[in-house]
Amino acid sequence: QVQLVESGGGLVQAGGSLRLSCAASGRTFSTYAVGWFRQAPGKEREFVGGITRSGGKTVYADSVKGRFTISRDNTKNTVYLQMNSLKPEDTAVYLCAARASVNDIVVLTFTSAYGYWGQGTQVTVSP
Repeated sequence: QVQLVESGGGLVQAGGSLRLSCAASGRTFSTYAVGWFRQAPGKEREFVGGITRSGGKTVYADSVKGRFTISRDNTKNTVYLQMNSLKPEDTAVYLCAARASVNDIVVLTFTSAYGYWGQGTQVTVSP
């Protein structure tokens, strides 16, 4: 079992930056792969990026590649999403999710792959 809590969202102007955090409970957090997703009003939840349990591999959606970076600190049971060069179309609720470790990182791109979800944090990017 793992519980996830996101933080760090807010209002930022286009071109600005935010860093989101996903804090997890549980002593076995280092055994979980983590993904970030987002959901805008009226739209389906979409994959943003994922990271393996060790942090050695990451994968990103094309829409955020080169602008967003995922990292993790297993000593703090926390995964981060650094978001730079933000655009109005990045506006959404951002959620983190966790699942058991995977061999194929592509699995992390699927919403259905995750068993644990946080409640989300709102990110609003103004023009």
